[in-house]
Amino acid sequence: MNNELDFRTGLADTLPTVFGYIGIGLAFGIVSYAAGIPAIGALLMALITYSGAAQFVIVSMLTAHSPYISIVLSVFMLSARMILTSMTVARYFKNESMVRNIWLGTLLTDETFALSMSKLNYTQQQLSYPWLNAANIFAYSAWAAASLGGNLLGNLISNPEKFGLDYALVAMFIGLLYLQIIGDKGIKLSLQLSVVLLVLVLTYVGMIFIPSSLLVLVVTLIACFVGMGVQHHAKL
Repeated sequence: MNNELDFRTGLADTLPTVFGYIGIGLAFGIVSYAAGIPAIGALLMALITYSGAAQFVIVSMLTAHSPYISIVLSVFMLSARMILTSMTVARYFKNESMVRNIWLGTLLTDETFALSMSKLNYTQQQLSYPWLNAANIFAYSAWAAASLGGNLLGNLISNPEKFGLDYALVAMFIGLLYLQIIGDKGIKLSLQLSVVLLVLVLTYVGMIFIPSSLLVLVVTLIACFVGMGVQHHAKL
């Protein structure tokens, strides 16, 4: 990763994360095939819903014949954290039009958000529309293609976990976290690791008391406030 913010660099910076999209996208496609969803349905779900966790929830709830309103509410709660990530990124695009901001926010994912936060460490806290647009489009295309491919290959792969596809998303986030930690020189490593440990503890404890659909949002809010405090302390 370097300090360039053009479209081509956006594609290059996103390339390492694409393998995670492909792995989890294939897994989703296979699961959707097993649930009786045709290839066109898997593709449309990837293009319209565009959320790995939400798509798995939709498939499982459809299989269980859950009411549509329950599916919609579950997906909303599961994806509510994207409101926070979009607001965080939006402040770097104050000079862009509303249309461009809506477009970037529509295709923003956890991965491209994390990639953006890491990129800030190399660009003097700057982001550009061409760079993030390239990252979003590359990730979006890879996800849609993998979801479709997984569905088409569903009759050939009965157990995606056997190939480690279920771990692809976790591995990708570990890589993004590592890049963020080593790239941010403004905060001591010990403080960053303390926040990471806090998130792990909160998630573990929260699984006992908080519904899974709300857990990510609650932990994210708490971690954000703690992170802001840590960053403020580091600047003192």
